[in-house]
Amino acid sequence: MSGAAVLFTDGADWHAARLERAITRHGMECRRISLNACGFAIGRSETGLLLPGFGDTLPSGAFVRVVGQGSFEQVTLRLGVLHALDRLGVPVYNTARAIERCVDKSTTSFLLAHAGLPTPPSIAVQSAEMARAVLGETSDWVLKPLFGAQGRGLRRLAHPDEVPEAGVIAGVYYLQPFVPPRREGEWRDCRIFVVGGRAIAAMIRHGRNWITNVRQGARCEPLVPEGTVADLAVRAATAVGADYAGVDLIADPGDGDRWLVLEVNSMPAWQGLQSVSKVDIADELAADFLRRVDFASGGQQ
Repeated sequence: MSGAAVLFTDGADWHAARLERAITRHGMECRRISLNACGFAIGRSETGLLLPGFGDTLPSGAFVRVVGQGSFEQVTLRLGVLHALDRLGVPVYNTARAIERCVDKSTTSFLLAHAGLPTPPSIAVQSAEMARAVLGETSDWVLKPLFGAQGRGLRRLAHPDEVPEAGVIAGVYYLQPFVPPRREGEWRDCRIFVVGGRAIAAMIRHGRNWITNVRQGARCEPLVPEGTVADLAVRAATAVGADYAGVDLIADPGDGDRWLVLEVNSMPAWQGLQSVSKVDIADELAADFLRRVDFASGGQQ
């Protein structure tokens, strides 16, 4: 292996810059590469992979910050590269398997429920007729893009006639009952950041409306990452096999002391969280990542 880590990202965004500095500060060279530029070279490369800047060597570790937008085929190829790195003994943080589980919200819901974690009911079907049948039973559902993030594409549906055609939403209807706030107009949930099996930072997000993502204008309030919220977040990250994760929790309106796990994000942003946290999140991520690299190399890094 080359003695350098690869940071898979797209461009020089705020998160990538902080991660690169943190990994370098911990004593390892860090090279940024876009997964868009990677591929396979069977019979042409000793590794069988195309990783710009690495030639016939492998990185000591791979930190996945961004997989990137693309066609189903492109994303499948990029995940294949991550699977291959893992197969070749390179620590991949998070693994392709964990990313696949989290990107597909229906799989996340399945794994959370089977781990015994409190999570809202969910339905995932592949036709408008089946989705309308669900809405015909009860009202006020949230339709989420199966692969969506940062609050984009969310819709509240109150009537079967509001169900869009399949082509509009890539053919999958992922539905959850709307979880109302405990108090009228008090739109909030919390984000817990888990690194290496520990909840290291947390915040309450106060939304302008029922969509509480920071990119949608939510205000961040610091929250101590301990107790029930920390325990749930760590268990949720474990359920999907994530080395690090942003876990979203929402208060159960029917039980004042209960939280529900909404989502687990395997490539979470943390700029908003960092603004209200005393912990250097990038440094925590780099330290845990390099512990994995060191362990995999037998302590020779």
